[in-house]
Amino acid sequence: MTNFPKNAKIVIPGGAGLVGQNLVVCLLENGYSNIYVIDKNSNNARICQELHPNVTVITEDISKEGIWIEHVKEADIIIQLQAQIGGLHEREFIDNNVTSTSLLLESINKEKPPYIIHISSSVVNSLADDFYTQTKEKQEDLVKSSGHDFVILRPTLMFGWFDRKHLGWLARFMQKIPVFPIPGHGKYIRQPLYVMDFCNIITSCIKSKPEKEIYNISGLERVDYIDIIKAIKKVTNAKATILKIPYSLFYMLLKIYALFSSNPPFTTKQLEALVIKEEFEMIEWPDIFNISKTPFEKAIDETFNHKTYSDIVLEF
Repeated sequence: MTNFPKNAKIVIPGGAGLVGQNLVVCLLENGYSNIYVIDKNSNNARICQELHPNVTVITEDISKEGIWIEHVKEADIIIQLQAQIGGLHEREFIDNNVTSTSLLLESINKEKPPYIIHISSSVVNSLADDFYTQTKEKQEDLVKSSGHDFVILRPTLMFGWFDRKHLGWLARFMQKIPVFPIPGHGKYIRQPLYVMDFCNIITSCIKSKPEKEIYNISGLERVDYIDIIKAIKKVTNAKATILKIPYSLFYMLLKIYALFSSNPPFTTKQLEALVIKEEFEMIEWPDIFNISKTPFEKAIDETFNHKTYSDIVLEF
């Protein structure tokens, strides 16, 4: 077992998004002090810097060369979070998932290579076939063939503080409308993963350094999509009426919405993925990583009712 010192240089590409913002909180709480966040979204990077003045935040796009490369060369640990999750254009997924990873791996100091914690996705085991799935598979293959020490974590759908998409967007949408539509019957099994549990897993990897291991990290509670929506409505005291509508109508509404938005928060591709009947492997990650699991209802309440972080909204 290799113990990294608390002042080990930790570089987090894509660190101002959902996982990154939570991870910085988690790392600081665990005593890590030499943290470098790299993110191309200037607004989200600013939020991270304001919340954590002692963290170094660099606003750059790692699919292009920049100052960030020097920090990668000096890194003891790289926690690779950068990813294009949603969108309509294939080029965005290639740039942010594949090109960025290739350039990052090429930039590593070969004489003093860092330990890589690569955040992949459960979609690599999914029946879905879209730009996200295709490029996440390629991204993971690049890490596995790099020759460096790594651990790969494949989380399912995550939620928590700073959730700009997924459940966070759904909660904000629910507050704005009188009727909240559910596609079809709504009985689509999800295995949502609380992001702070996932951040504790990442922190555990820093402490124990599993090498060339791959873990499928899913939520340990199976919850229907419609029940997730009901739980959000309850903890946020939203007044919207939950209404089931035909799948075809929901699909058409998303198509129309996309005509007026260049970056819609929910796309027809994601709708198609939502209704695929599949369940992901459940491993006993609390035992493997020596951490505690947060019950779903408690996690939902913490997500939307925390006095400091619940009201912070990141950009898409």
